Amino acid sequence: MAHTHSHSMDYGRAFAIGIALNTTFVIVEFIFGTMAHSLALVADAGHNLSDVLALLLAWGAAAISRRGPSSTRTYGMRKSSILVSLVNAVALVFAMGAIAWEAVRRFGNPEPVAGKMVIIVAAVGVLINGATALLFMSGRKGDLNIRGAFLHMAADAGVSLGVVLSGWAMIFTGWLWLDPVVSLGIVAVVLIGTWGLLRESMNLALDAVPEGIDLDAIQEYLRSIPGVSDVHDLHVWGMSTTEAALTAHLVVSELSYGDDLLVKVEGELHQRFDIDHATLQTETGRSDLQCRCRLIRT
Repeated sequence: MAHTHSHSMDYGRAFAIGIALNTTFVIVEFIFGTMAHSLALVADAGHNLSDVLALLLAWGAAAISRRGPSSTRTYGMRKSSILVSLVNAVALVFAMGAIAWEAVRRFGNPEPVAGKMVIIVAAVGVLINGATALLFMSGRKGDLNIRGAFLHMAADAGVSLGVVLSGWAMIFTGWLWLDPVVSLGIVAVVLIGTWGLLRESMNLALDAVPEGIDLDAIQEYLRSIPGVSDVHDLHVWGMSTTEAALTAHLVVSELSYGDDLLVKVEGELHQRFDIDHATLQTETGRSDLQCRCRLIRT
């Protein structure tokens, strides 16, 4: 979770253009892949279809996450962006597993492939996927959803380039096994690119500390505040793919450290650590007034 605050930007137009371009390309690629008996093209079409669905879900989550809090959802629908990222990553892993299985099966029963058709369709894919990736390049460091869209499209452009090269190789060598090999290469590239998204989405879904936020540094800062003698029950988690929340108990020398202290600390947490929502509790640390959290741990 970076400090660029890309959640303040509207990527609606980028999503719409990307979805339109890739939907058209999926249809064309599947038709020509079937005609050419190219598993590489069909595999790439399936991957691009998953990208279309991923873009649709991410776009929907981006819109839903803007809804304000209610009496039953006090944080609003922010977490929908995390759930969508997780769903997209898991679905992509299953899709690639199916393609890998078919590629392995084809090694024992290779089919002729129309190399020139493969080259032409894949070359179009390089242009479409590359153009779509550029739409999300500026926001890739600030939002897991945007980064996922960018990585998928950039990887697709590279994979399509690989298909072009394998198509030329099959024309000159006649090696039919190159098609399933390229298919497995597609699977490997996609899984490598998806692993980071899957891991981070899972961590955010389980309320882990978002990547890019140093919990030790936050704790060190809080303990360095004049008047604060100790910090406990410090928790940081992602409210969405772009926003982080924090709660902590600050042990202070006297309870007069009230609003001024809290306002100062909240501002510092936002500026230095990109914490969007901080909830701080102050206490004196007296043994007869220990908070319930400490009592439970003893």
